[in-house]
Amino acid sequence: MRRLIPIAAALAVLAFLVWAFLPRPVEVELAEVALRPLDVAVEEEGEARIREVFTVSATLSGKLQRIGLHAGDVVTEGQTIASIGPAASVLLDSRSRAVAEATVAAAQAATDLARAQLEQAQATLDFMVTEAGRAKELNRKGALSQRAYDAAIREERTARATVASAVANLTVREKELESAQAMLRLDAPGKGATCCVEILAPVSGKVLRVLTESEQVVQSGMPILELGDPDNLEIVVELLSRDAVRVADGAGATVSGWGGPPVAAVVERVEPSAVTRVSALGIDEQRVTVVLRLTGAPADWRGLGHGFRVLARIVVWRGDGVLTIPVGALFRDGPDWATYVVQDGRVRLQRLALGERNEDYAQVLEGLTAGDRVVLHPSDQVTQGVRVTPLPAP
Repeated sequence: MRRLIPIAAALAVLAFLVWAFLPRPVEVELAEVALRPLDVAVEEEGEARIREVFTVSATLSGKLQRIGLHAGDVVTEGQTIASIGPAASVLLDSRSRAVAEATVAAAQAATDLARAQLEQAQATLDFMVTEAGRAKELNRKGALSQRAYDAAIREERTARATVASAVANLTVREKELESAQAMLRLDAPGKGATCCVEILAPVSGKVLRVLTESEQVVQSGMPILELGDPDNLEIVVELLSRDAVRVADGAGATVSGWGGPPVAAVVERVEPSAVTRVSALGIDEQRVTVVLRLTGAPADWRGLGHGFRVLARIVVWRGDGVLTIPVGALFRDGPDWATYVVQDGRVRLQRLALGERNEDYAQVLEGLTAGDRVVLHPSDQVTQGVRVTPLPAP
């Protein structure tokens, strides 16, 4: 018995040492491979914009009256939004003024000449009227030949025509004088003219921007303000061309990141051409414009405005009852995807064939079945055949 006690103690110590140095199961987080609905989407920043933005421009050159409208003001179709009146005369330099004064002097001299010619023609007419009267009296008494009588009547008519021509010439010269004098006259804005020409709103909506607010001289076609209907919004997103090829018209989308609740939308159109954009890293990218139509309740996006930044999520693939695995359980094994499957408390490396994937799950085409348990985010301690135990629930 005395001999057995030391032997038993030695065996106990040896057993303790063996137990202490035996590898313990590695605690891991497990997930289940199951049938789930799977949505694959692309996300990109976009911009909200009003479909039809109307730029109101000056219809003629003149002096624009100060605009009392401001951004956000409501206008109705046909409402007066701006008025344009005549502008002040252009100031002349010394040379132009000298030329204008000489033109006025020449026009004044021509007017005086035309007036003198009119007086001369009127005197001639008075004489010819008297001569015609004498010829009529002599012709009645038979003391004047018919030829002399006809000549006197012709001279009277010719004199009348000369007077009419002189009157017309005097009128022309007077208008030329007025025109020359107008070049020297500096009128105040609107003097002698009716103010103003009114510019009407082409549509009902809100003022988006007032481009020219202060009173100033404008040229015809100069933009004054922008109008639009805030309820008629669309979302414009520029996707990479490799993502845009998977987007179809009518695909579902969600608009978020604008400061309000997510809003449902659908793809209205994908433009057929791409443009080159330079990324923040200085890389040339081919971007395709995708236009989304909001389908949510207008009250949900009432605060969304023209030019606001948004985040658009567009669904490019959707499946129901898809065999999926969490992406956190996937890793690369050479050229293949792989995962660790837990069987009988030990892990086994399993290569997979994957299909569609999103940020949370991937579609399993080959290698797993529903109900399999896999290791999430395996550490370096997890290797082929290692015993594992699930982490305790938090």
